[in-house]
Amino acid sequence: MSTDKATRRQAFALGAIAVAIGIFVGEITSNFHSAWKTPVDSLGNWIISVIPHFLESLAITLFRTHDKGFLVATILLVALLLGGLAGDLLLQGKRKFAFAIVALETIFGAFTVLARPHAGVTAIAPSLTSGLAIAMILYFVLGRVKPKLPDANSLTQVKSRRQVLKFAGGASVLGGLMLLTGQNVKIHGLNLIKRLAVKLPTATHPLPPLPVDPALTIPGLSSLITPNNQFYQIDTAINAPIIDVDTWTLSINGLVRNPITLTYADLLKRPLFELDDTMSCVSNPVGGNLVGNARWLGCRLDDLIREVGPLSSADQILSSSGDGFGAGFPLNLLDGRDAMIAVGMNGQPLPIKHGFPARVIVPGLYGYVSATKWVTNIELTRFDVKQGFWISRGWSQLGPIKMESRIDYPIDGTTIPAGKFRFAGVAWAPLSGIASVQLGINGLWKDANLGPALSGTTWRQWWFDWDTTAGNHLVEVRAVSASGELQTQAIADVSPNGASGWHTIHIRCK
Repeated sequence: MSTDKATRRQAFALGAIAVAIGIFVGEITSNFHSAWKTPVDSLGNWIISVIPHFLESLAITLFRTHDKGFLVATILLVALLLGGLAGDLLLQGKRKFAFAIVALETIFGAFTVLARPHAGVTAIAPSLTSGLAIAMILYFVLGRVKPKLPDANSLTQVKSRRQVLKFAGGASVLGGLMLLTGQNVKIHGLNLIKRLAVKLPTATHPLPPLPVDPALTIPGLSSLITPNNQFYQIDTAINAPIIDVDTWTLSINGLVRNPITLTYADLLKRPLFELDDTMSCVSNPVGGNLVGNARWLGCRLDDLIREVGPLSSADQILSSSGDGFGAGFPLNLLDGRDAMIAVGMNGQPLPIKHGFPARVIVPGLYGYVSATKWVTNIELTRFDVKQGFWISRGWSQLGPIKMESRIDYPIDGTTIPAGKFRFAGVAWAPLSGIASVQLGINGLWKDANLGPALSGTTWRQWWFDWDTTAGNHLVEVRAVSASGELQTQAIADVSPNGASGWHTIHIRCK
């Protein structure tokens, strides 16, 4: 038998709404236990863990910091389409196929939960409640409707389904509000309460107060210290993990003589030091904004590793978080460069999205091989035995940050007024620091003015005043490190070990 197109469209919409409500139910269920992930989070994290390198690189290129948002949107769209298909099949009397779709979605969701490291069996509860809610809604709304050709009775059924559609739509809106409220309480509320209660001790040997920031008077120039809420955020987690700082521990183990486990209180009791350090993401393109400078507070990683006593066979420090991310770098890079387990950022406890309660910072290394957020374990191991999350996906095993410079102001394609004009930007050369920055206008290079040098591990602000001339102009920037190295002009993509090249813009003066 067949049904009219209008009726089938309504059945499709009802099926999609049933899935939407089921997702909300699963999201709300996940709030009942701090270790439970939402179905969307679990599926998204699983996809990130298995996606081929070329697709991951394509996503980064196309969506930058919005790649996870695109992934979540795609997951939701596919789920709604499958729900719509199930609704249409039910209306046609193909119940086995309809409920098979729901069952497969539920089973697959549970599988992605159990595939997560350290996930207990109870962690599938959100996926199961989500699938059960979808099945019940589909059964009671559409499962008992007999398919008919259009007649007066079927028109009555359509009217009834329209009422159900309105009810389901209202329920989905209510579920959405409950979801947002629940997620806000779960992710921000519980963590934030614990974080706000933290009082960080002062550093044993604090750094001098920060100098006056030139960005206060130079338009468009990046701040000397990047505010926490403006610092770039790149990680593999769909949402920040829920961590109870009272029960959180950091274990250091593996190829060591004396493994140790530290609580958050233990970390805060250790001698703490301050570090001014510029971090850059390996996915940052030339001229990109995936870079920031902060004053970090933490305990010295060198001391912790010395205490556990690495065996001679160890050559890698592999840190990992509770959500399965891992980053490893050579043990011999603990060479006095002030690597730390950070607990503070710009005078505050680490923000949740930046790794509260603790994260790893290793100056001079891209984050994909070092900067594990929400760190729970540090293992001394070997590169020929274990690899970090991104290494098996085609990224370079070693990740030294490349020297780069950037034009902050003006942006590419700007038309500037005649008269005096001030260019501004930042440059960074990990470990050695910046000695000079040169601005090239139509091939003529001039030295720029430099801002304060906090340390060799931070960026340096620059600016250059130019008496404009009418016409189109090519503007380039390059840096020279304190060791005398000139920034390379060779163009390289972000994969597999970071972008390089001179940042270039085109402007017009009239």
